[in-house]
Amino acid sequence: MAMTGQSSCSSMSNHTKERVTMAKVTLENFYSNLIAQHEEREMRQKKLEKVMDQEGLADEEKSRRRTEHARKETDFLRLKRTRLGLEDFDSLKVIGRGAFGEVRLVQKKDTGHVYAMKILRKADMLEKEQVGHIRAERDILVEADSLWVVKMFYSFQDKMNLYLIMEFLPGGDMMTLLMKKDTLTEEATQFYIAETVLAIDSIHQLGFIHRDIKPDNLLLDSKGHVKLSDFGLCTGLKRAHRTDFYKNLNHSLPSDLTFQNMNSKRKAETWKRNRRQLAFSTVGTPDYIAPEVFMQNGYNKLCDWWSLGVIMYEMLIGYPPFCSETPQETYRKVMNWRETLTFPPEVPISEKAKDLILRTGAAGVEEIKSNPFFEGVDYDHIRERPAAIPIEIKSIDDTSNFDEFPDSDILTPTGMIVSNHSDAGLKNKDWVFINYTYKRFEGLTARGAIPSYMKSTKR
Repeated sequence: MAMTGQSSCSSMSNHTKERVTMAKVTLENFYSNLIAQHEEREMRQKKLEKVMDQEGLADEEKSRRRTEHARKETDFLRLKRTRLGLEDFDSLKVIGRGAFGEVRLVQKKDTGHVYAMKILRKADMLEKEQVGHIRAERDILVEADSLWVVKMFYSFQDKMNLYLIMEFLPGGDMMTLLMKKDTLTEEATQFYIAETVLAIDSIHQLGFIHRDIKPDNLLLDSKGHVKLSDFGLCTGLKRAHRTDFYKNLNHSLPSDLTFQNMNSKRKAETWKRNRRQLAFSTVGTPDYIAPEVFMQNGYNKLCDWWSLGVIMYEMLIGYPPFCSETPQETYRKVMNWRETLTFPPEVPISEKAKDLILRTGAAGVEEIKSNPFFEGVDYDHIRERPAAIPIEIKSIDDTSNFDEFPDSDILTPTGMIVSNHSDAGLKNKDWVFINYTYKRFEGLTARGAIPSYMKSTKR
């Protein structure tokens, strides 16, 4: 009898502890948000004054700009107070699918703007211990205000899902582009790799390491320029990749001889046939992961440069250097890269290209940028030049550069969520997703301020 009382008492105290933690986190978030909002508002005001001084504007024009800015701040405050939800968006089409959810093309009902909505199932995030990862992704997208990073405009949640409302990049991703082309020319490769160097460097300068650089995460905007996405494995995190999966070499592996004996053309065909499956699996592909990340005994931003070299090899050769029939075999090849990294003689590439591929993973950004392979690249104006492969866009919601996906029941037509997971289990854990909601200041619409012709219809 005494023992029963004891156990219920201890379970009560655990329950109370969790409630106290929840209340503490809620209060801390509330006050830190208020302070942050005030500081951000002051910073925007200072930025405006500085820009106006630099432009040497007359007092009358300054006054007009201040009034316009104050109106934007009022609109933003109104936007912050409104609860955004699924009902504010029309779902147009599924444009991507992954292990934890999917990406949909959506249209915001009041402005008509088109976005990519990333939907993540909370139950799956909790089950696979991904909460830290997805939290870091949201935080990085808030912090990284760069041309090289996909912009996030809003984030919100409901009982079952987390939602990230991102800019829609109609060019698709590098994985799809590489699957359409056998190989890229050295000129095209130079362009995409140079842009990827600048994109990776932009997040390194913020103090982040991406750790999951692969063609799937290099998106192309409407003009064909590169932007980085998918920061779910970015550092600042407690858990690394699920790299243990690849190390499980105890079970018997099918011989890799068949793959080894294929010529480059057959290898490329086999790789492309299996590639889509790998992209959708929970584990993904180890092809782009640096050896030191597998070791998990300390790594730095060089691991992102390693991934860049693997992508460059794939662009020129048609498949990545360590691809195999099993992820475990790929892992073995990555770990023994000095023996396994070879260039097939039947796909000739320049010595400059080989040299750069062999140097990535051991070189810093300046050394990479000054490599002879990039001779003639104007890094300062590369986003202003035409892309190596032009993108054809017929409308703001053109999805022709994306794969076709069947619709799913992650959202039912009424906007209610369908799930097999118990509500009760989620409710108890839901506080871990606190303060996930975000709205970007210039995110009033995808273009900044609401166009005047829309204002009358909106209010």
